[in-house]
Amino acid sequence: MTKQKVNILMVDDHPENILALEAVLASDDYHLIGANSGEQALKYVLQEDFAVILLDVQMPGLNGFETAKLIKSREKSRHIPIIFITAVKQPPDHINQGYSVGAFDYIVKPFHPHSLRSKVEQFVKMHRKYNEAKANSQLLDTRTIELQQTSARLDRVKLDLRKSRALARVLADSALDTIVTFNADGYILTINPAIERMFGYTVSDLEGDRIEKLFLPIGKNCTEIRIADIPISELDEKITEVTALRKNGTTFPADIQIRQASFENDCISVCSIRDVSERKQLEFERSLHYENLERLVEARTLELLSANEKLQHEIEERKIIADNLRVSQERFRKIFESSPSMIAIMSCQDGRYLDVNESWVTYTGFNRDEVINQTTDKLNIVFVSGQTEETGMDANHLLRNARIRYFTKTGQVREALLSIESIEVGGEQCQLKVITDITERVFLENKMARFDRMHLIGEMAAGIAHEIRNPMTTVRGFLQMTKQRGNLSPIHIELMIEELDRANAIITEYLSLAKDKPTDRRLQSLNQIIENLLPLVQAEAIRSDKTIVFEATHCPPLYLDEKEIRQLVLNLALNGLEAMTTSGVLRIKTYQEGNAVVLAVCDQGIGIKQEVLEKIGTPFFTTKEQGTGLGLAVCFSVAARHDAVIEFDSSGPGTTVLVRFSLPSEERP
Repeated sequence: MTKQKVNILMVDDHPENILALEAVLASDDYHLIGANSGEQALKYVLQEDFAVILLDVQMPGLNGFETAKLIKSREKSRHIPIIFITAVKQPPDHINQGYSVGAFDYIVKPFHPHSLRSKVEQFVKMHRKYNEAKANSQLLDTRTIELQQTSARLDRVKLDLRKSRALARVLADSALDTIVTFNADGYILTINPAIERMFGYTVSDLEGDRIEKLFLPIGKNCTEIRIADIPISELDEKITEVTALRKNGTTFPADIQIRQASFENDCISVCSIRDVSERKQLEFERSLHYENLERLVEARTLELLSANEKLQHEIEERKIIADNLRVSQERFRKIFESSPSMIAIMSCQDGRYLDVNESWVTYTGFNRDEVINQTTDKLNIVFVSGQTEETGMDANHLLRNARIRYFTKTGQVREALLSIESIEVGGEQCQLKVITDITERVFLENKMARFDRMHLIGEMAAGIAHEIRNPMTTVRGFLQMTKQRGNLSPIHIELMIEELDRANAIITEYLSLAKDKPTDRRLQSLNQIIENLLPLVQAEAIRSDKTIVFEATHCPPLYLDEKEIRQLVLNLALNGLEAMTTSGVLRIKTYQEGNAVVLAVCDQGIGIKQEVLEKIGTPFFTTKEQGTGLGLAVCFSVAARHDAVIEFDSSGPGTTVLVRFSLPSEERP
């Protein structure tokens, strides 16, 4: 091997001294590096490895001792030998200081060249030997690691081999198939325990026997191993179905597969034997199943032929149904066109008019072209008496005879009943809208109602005349007495005033029945109105030794005229109190029921007879001895102006009066 150059560091602050050292130490084996200060020397030491350092003691900045101390403090450079060079003879203490900081030698200038070269060569040899030892140590460590890794791999290979052998033994012992190994002459070498379950032999029973013993028929040609008269060479790596022979002489079908391998110049064959009796049984059953399927197919074919005949019969029936459907459609068309009611068919998808009948054109004044395929409601339908399309819907979302008003093309307002039915036309979901014009009927009903009102007015006039005639007769009698006698007592005058007040009260209650009476309806709480009125009613109850109980629940606000509602509640409460005996309890309740708020006044009186219930609310009809018969009539009038309904329930003990107020549309759920 060619020697590599070694690095030698020369440190001196005088360049001429470094030149002198280079001249003395010049050699092809050395790589001389000069440094003119301690700082530069430290920088070189950090970058390179040196065999020896020639270090001047006296230098500005870092002197030789300080530089050597720093070099020796580093782990990487502490082994580098340092030779101090000084220009003058130094005292022993000075030399000892140099050795204490790590100097190997001490040379005084002027030095002898041969002596310097000899010392440097010795340090270079030491450096080379140190590097060789270090390289050998590293090589030894590398070889040791490689040997350890090789040993570990061998251990793993041995372990894997043992695992493989154990696994192969476990697989062979636990396998359901019989596994037999035999040599080139056909003699059995090993058998797994499955042989006993499959063939009935123990392992010792087949020692020294040939493989052909397990199969039928045993080949007669002994020159070559044969299984079921098939040479082994033809069975290699093929799955072949053969007949296997048990120890007891019975046979069973089996699949065998043979693989051959060479081991140390010996040919060993491995034979896997699988009992396929179950598979054969399944195949037999499958063949029977296929035969059954064939018979079923034949039977099904006959059934299909019969079904085909039935199908032809059904086709004929469907033709009849189609003819009937066509007749029905023609009938529907005739009814649609000739119906006196207005009929329109509208698409549920976009609300488009698909068709209208002739009555629609006649009543509305719009021709078909103005309506068909239009989505706007040209009739401007308005529901009467606060109804909406939703309120008229039944459980099946169908509208039944909702009272409406509609506008014709000329702007005429007409009365009608609206019904909506869901139908399907050409696979499209549609609405059948039927409008029955009742304008003429409403006119006649209004006329009859006017006649009824005139009749009622006549009856009311007779009642008013009867009720007012009594106080007027009293007043007239006392006035005649005054004319005859010339004076009246205070008692007579008081009696006359009471009779006149009675006549005025009758006239006041009668005027409250007027339908054109203005109302001041505002959105407010029914419970609050009753609570404000409750002290007055309770005072009247206490006076007659009776009790008032107010059971209020949360109810949405209603559009009410407070004065009229106070009069309504007061009349009903006083009637209930008058109907009860002493210690009776009158209950006033409020609660929400569906889209209505209910006011219930329940008394504990004797109830109302059925023949009386039919006349309740008729002006001047009363069962009281001193009543005018206008109190409940006023209640009915107030309820009508508030779109409310009054009901009476006298089926149980006492009587319950129910007043149902409809919720405003914005308060409905």
